[in-house]
Amino acid sequence: MKKNSIWKNIVHLFISTVVSRLLNAAALIVLAQYLSAASYGRFSVALAFAMILGYFTDVGLSNTVLREGSKKRADVDHLLSSYVKMRILLLLVTFAGAYIVISLFYHEASLVKMMYYLIVPMITGLAMQSIGITYFQLTEQMHHLGAIRIYSALLLVVLLTVGMLMHTSAFFISFLFGFSYLLAGVYGLWMVGKRVSFNLKKKIQRGLLKNIGSFIVSGLLIMLLPQLGPIVLENTIPLAAVGVFAVAYRIPSALYQVPGIVAGAFYPVLFRHYNHQQADKHLKLNILQVKLMSLVGMVTALPFYHLSDLAVSLLFGDKWAAAGDALKWLSLMLIFQGLSVALADGLTTKGLQGRRTGVQLVAVVSGIAFYYFLSSAYSVIGAVYAALLIEGILFIGCWLCNPERVIIMRKTFPIFVCLFGSTLVLTTLLFSPHPFIGLCVNMLLVLLLTLLDQEIRSQALGYLQKNKSVNVENRKEAQNG
Repeated sequence: MKKNSIWKNIVHLFISTVVSRLLNAAALIVLAQYLSAASYGRFSVALAFAMILGYFTDVGLSNTVLREGSKKRADVDHLLSSYVKMRILLLLVTFAGAYIVISLFYHEASLVKMMYYLIVPMITGLAMQSIGITYFQLTEQMHHLGAIRIYSALLLVVLLTVGMLMHTSAFFISFLFGFSYLLAGVYGLWMVGKRVSFNLKKKIQRGLLKNIGSFIVSGLLIMLLPQLGPIVLENTIPLAAVGVFAVAYRIPSALYQVPGIVAGAFYPVLFRHYNHQQADKHLKLNILQVKLMSLVGMVTALPFYHLSDLAVSLLFGDKWAAAGDALKWLSLMLIFQGLSVALADGLTTKGLQGRRTGVQLVAVVSGIAFYYFLSSAYSVIGAVYAALLIEGILFIGCWLCNPERVIIMRKTFPIFVCLFGSTLVLTTLLFSPHPFIGLCVNMLLVLLLTLLDQEIRSQALGYLQKNKSVNVENRKEAQNG
């Protein structure tokens, strides 16, 4: 099976992720306008809970599939068959657990009803989609992975639009939201089924369970972090205020997938370098990943940092104007996430998952405290401070836990941390009354920072020259044909 290059996968992932995220963002924007603040607050809590449950249908298995599948002479058909069997069992256990948790901890009738309408179709669809996404990530064919994401986003837009045009209730809208994931999951499983011969009678591969404990904890913590806000805030501030925070948080949480594009393309290759005992290649590739993800995070965050009030007004309407200040500071999460996820991937792919898990555990425990006490004291803006503190802990912790932290610091921090931080502070102080000018100046400075890095320049030029050569050869073949 032919695998794509890292750069080709990045291009495919970039296009598909941008398209799918724009569609998802558009759906959530219209949904915020359709629902009342309290209903949107309930929906945000239900969605956060559904995303956490979605993780329990995987519990880190997708990572062990990538690890085992990247080894020489791996039996992919047997591996995927084992993976599917385990996902079915986990889905059933998750449904049972969800019923118990909802019965014990949620008592508002409207919130409970919305949870059930959303959860059942959504987590089933997430489990099915994940099988397809993991397979195409393993085979490094990100164009198929992108097709699943775009199909899911299109279904979401279409079904929500139909529901709103029919003036259906908030509960049925929640069901349609989850049902779009279910239909996309069927599509993803069908795509894998055309390429893999499933045999559910075979025994589960034991290699999938090797060292899965750290992956289970780490994956759960990764899933919990972005969902902590609505889950904790539901107990500290009114649901309408939860809705304001959710609107502001929705944009960076959606755009986080853009720097995540780079991570998705590098992840299987980093695993391969480690499994083949190529430590130098692993370190070099991970440093390049840190640089690229931080740059993408900067470019993605800056428009919403400088133009937060305008973005909220245009996207969500004047009734959500209170979310403007929150969005300004929450947009900085994209920069922290670009750095921390790349550093964390470096730990995971060279067998140091336990360290990554430890950092995430500290972030989650402290995050619960931050959200609870800061939101109780300062309401929505306190929740914003909590979110930023969590990202800071993840970034610093993942860097400190890396054995090559000195090399990584020397190669990336001067340009991608220190200089960018200085330019951000400078443009904020000089151009706060003129946000458009500040954005343009900041973007120009980021471009100059990029040009200062020799490795990124050479990689980009090499990719462009390679594509140019391929296009020339294709034209010659077409003329000769």
